[in-house]
Amino acid sequence: MDQPFAIDAFSALAHDTRLEIFRLLVQRGPAGTPAMEVGRLLNIKPSTLSGHLATLKRAGLVSTERHHREIQYAPRFDAVNALVRFLLKDCCGGDESACAGIGLPD
Repeated sequence: MDQPFAIDAFSALAHDTRLEIFRLLVQRGPAGTPAMEVGRLLNIKPSTLSGHLATLKRAGLVSTERHHREIQYAPRFDAVNALVRFLLKDCCGGDESACAGIGLPD
């Protein structure tokens, strides 16, 4: 993970609605959730929702898959793990024992 990717990801998540959307997608899991279902669950208008989902996708935080007329959105857990690893790189000055309780993703 490089710094520009991290900045894009944090920028995408630095909005209350997008953060709420992303947290819902994480909660629903890797199978994905139809866009209209996301909008219904969070009470977001389709026109507003599509812009937020596009921002999350451009930042590499969600993936899409078309199922007939519906688009499923799913969190990219690999991207989230890379983001956490980026944040905690060289944690505690390289003293792994000091970082033991942090729970770094594999």
